[in-house]
Amino acid sequence: MPQESPTFSPLYRQIKNLIIQALEAGEWRPGQAIPSEQELALRFSVSQGTVRKAVDEMAAENMLVRKQGKGTFVASHNDPRSLFRFLRLVPNDGDLSHPDSVPLECWKAKAGQEASRMLGVDVGAPIIIVRRVLRFSGVPVVVDEIYLPGEIFQGLSLELLQSWSGSLYSLFESRFGLRMIRAQERIRAVAADRATAETLRVSESTPLLSVERVTYTYGDKPVEWRRGLYLTANHFYLNELS
Repeated sequence: MPQESPTFSPLYRQIKNLIIQALEAGEWRPGQAIPSEQELALRFSVSQGTVRKAVDEMAAENMLVRKQGKGTFVASHNDPRSLFRFLRLVPNDGDLSHPDSVPLECWKAKAGQEASRMLGVDVGAPIIIVRRVLRFSGVPVVVDEIYLPGEIFQGLSLELLQSWSGSLYSLFESRFGLRMIRAQERIRAVAADRATAETLRVSESTPLLSVERVTYTYGDKPVEWRRGLYLTANHFYLNELS
């Protein structure tokens, strides 16, 4: 049988992959400046233009952030601007006020077939499940059930969730060294069951959006699977396409 030809990768993509490997290894932490394009060009023995193209693509993918006159930094979930990258629910009046995250439960479990498939872990592997509510101006709008690999999130507890004042992803980054890079979502319309209706203070069978998300870190490794139920009476789901 003829051998398959190796897939061609442009030089700047190879440099991008090397930078990602350095990020994954923790060489530069979230919020920290990376070396200049000139320094990276010397390190990888390529032109500055090649490095610039790699960095430009990583900035477009929200892995790096360019700051005028300061340099290029590793993107961080602690940056307030990052909150609405993953939260796409916007009030009808357009006021992007930060919601309050209210943890309800946090418990250990073993991965079933679906969690195993979504998180890329073995059936029976330890996982952690979190239930929380997002409140906008004190009104409950989102109920999330979040599944996490137990080996990565050892030490996550309800007490830790309750004491944290930032976003959930900033907690994951700060306490567990985990950077969320991209997410894939599936959205469908559902009717509120009794338990969800009580939590969201609406009538049973109220129309809701079901948003199922798998979130990935470096290397396209799945590290979070969540199922959220969104009340859209006074909010809408915003998605910009380009």
